[in-house]
Amino acid sequence: MSIVIRPIITEKASSASERYNRYSFEVAPKANKIEIKNAVESAYGVSVEKVRTIIVRAERRTRNTKSGLQRSKSAVVKKAIVQLAEGETLNLYANL
Repeated sequence: MSIVIRPIITEKASSASERYNRYSFEVAPKANKIEIKNAVESAYGVSVEKVRTIIVRAERRTRNTKSGLQRSKSAVVKKAIVQLAEGETLNLYANL
């Protein structure tokens, strides 16, 4: 099982990485903070200072089709915001 699924590269995440040295990742739903810290340190060769996690709940969607309303839900996603030690950087574009 892979702990870190993919980095999250959005405008908000890029701003946080430039200002506060924080990087966002989509992680496995059952991963805890210690596992996330060890996975990021081993994958990218950096030292992690702090890990914050958030579970993004499913979003309900309704779509109008010819046969009526169609309802669906998006997937539940767990995100981790990892703060690196001062002076360390991470190049997310190198591993894409």
